[in-house]
Amino acid sequence: MTTTETTKTTAVAADAELRALVTQFLAQEARLLDDGREEEWYELLDDDLVYEIPVRQATEPRSHEFTQRGIRVKDTKAHIRTRIDRLNTGLAYSEVPPSRTLRVVGSVEIRGMEAPDVVAVSSALLLYRQRGIDPYYDLIPARREDTIRLTPAGPRLLSRRVLTTETSLATPNLAVFL
Repeated sequence: MTTTETTKTTAVAADAELRALVTQFLAQEARLLDDGREEEWYELLDDDLVYEIPVRQATEPRSHEFTQRGIRVKDTKAHIRTRIDRLNTGLAYSEVPPSRTLRVVGSVEIRGMEAPDVVAVSSALLLYRQRGIDPYYDLIPARREDTIRLTPAGPRLLSRRVLTTETSLATPNLAVFL
């Protein structure tokens, strides 16, 4: 094997390891949230987290549908802590009874960034949500643009931008994390 072939083989193996690590991270994150284990999910968040859900503008061309003119959610890790604490009070009536959810994550694309310990990840999310004995359910499709920091303790979510497919969400609230 030549040096070039060895380098290419090593790069492919590293890419496969990175893909497996990131895909496993996204699967673990989905499972923790679906199981109502928000405290464990919180530990996967980087201290510098920015979590946002901009409003999609239906009247704009695709290249300008998501602007900073409308934001549904823009949270830091401290905001997420407050939201989780509120859910644990039993007084967050939008989640009494708690939602039953199933997150399907796919179409994972990974891109390197300038920092060697950070990767950009794009994924598709389909969230099924049903509450209590209510026969109605929500399906929330979205594209997620994540930045994941690779740390010795494992991957940590550094940023998430959730781009909803719908312009008007049919769900009565966004009390669950996307």
